[in-house]
Amino acid sequence: MNLLERELHYTLGDTLPEVGEALAVAPGVRWIRMTLPFALNHINLWLLRDSIDGVEGWTVVDCCIARDESRAQWEQIFETQLQGMPILRVIVTHMHPDHIGLADFICKRWNAPLWISATDYNVARLLTSKTSSDSGAGGDMAADFLVMHGVTNAEVIAEIRSRNSYYADMVPAVPDTYVRMMDGDTVMIGGHAWRCISGYGHAPEHIALYCADLNLLIGGDMMLPRISTNVSVHAGEPEANSLRLFLDSIAKFNALPADALGLPSHGKPFTGIHRRVEQLQEHHRDRLAELMEGCAVRPLSAAEGMLIMFKRELDSHQMTFAMGETVAHLNMLMFEGQLKRTRGADGVYRFGLPTT
Repeated sequence: MNLLERELHYTLGDTLPEVGEALAVAPGVRWIRMTLPFALNHINLWLLRDSIDGVEGWTVVDCCIARDESRAQWEQIFETQLQGMPILRVIVTHMHPDHIGLADFICKRWNAPLWISATDYNVARLLTSKTSSDSGAGGDMAADFLVMHGVTNAEVIAEIRSRNSYYADMVPAVPDTYVRMMDGDTVMIGGHAWRCISGYGHAPEHIALYCADLNLLIGGDMMLPRISTNVSVHAGEPEANSLRLFLDSIAKFNALPADALGLPSHGKPFTGIHRRVEQLQEHHRDRLAELMEGCAVRPLSAAEGMLIMFKRELDSHQMTFAMGETVAHLNMLMFEGQLKRTRGADGVYRFGLPTT
């Protein structure tokens, strides 16, 4: 446990759900944990006891990526954890593959509707219907974006260019129809009102869910206890101010009760959401200060700034996230007038102090 985590409280200690099983965390709320083939090696999914149109069953929140191992884990859940009742609805917090990857599989398996924000649904549908080179999730668009921000490693660039259908490999399809979720909406689940809380900067329109009756926040990726959520600028929206959007979004959680139980997509259930908001604000404030200090010496590309922000060795997969996050910090400093961006004769953007 790191020093920041000591300021939070894990209500279940080190207890984790067994593979293929669901662990009760509150009345009618059960925790599923599935493995991921990445450095971030797991995702938390949630089963909520529900009743729709007089039919008793379950609502699923988030789905894992599409791969045989995850499908097999779901089949085990269906067979042993549903108490003989059906899946009635699938809620997806946002369009990242580990959250929406198997939504189509589960919706078709149970003839259940998908609930998601309109923005994330349409982005997911776009990315599953086009190659990554067209979408910016990989391929030429993503590679050119990294080059424009100073990446020179030819092997890395070639690997990014070769990522055809990068997103669609993990999200082969999304349902043809969906139910739209918006900020402030109330979703009735099992007789309890869950309020939708929109979040930006990590995904196009992330939806977290808070239930006052149970004092629970399903925070998705917007409120993680151990790691800082990736906040990136991507090739498809190169002028985004993602970090400002993220910081404004997490401030909404300060309106929740101080003892609310956070159910994160990665990590363990915890209390201390207000302090976690402060920790994330402090973390990004420190990263911004480090970049300002570096750019005060000389104008830096994002690739050079990444070495300031991320001091550990990164593989190509991690590097794309790190680059996106570095650009997000530099863009925020630029939009707030603390840095000025110029483009050199080599086509690379660099960020330096404004000249008077």
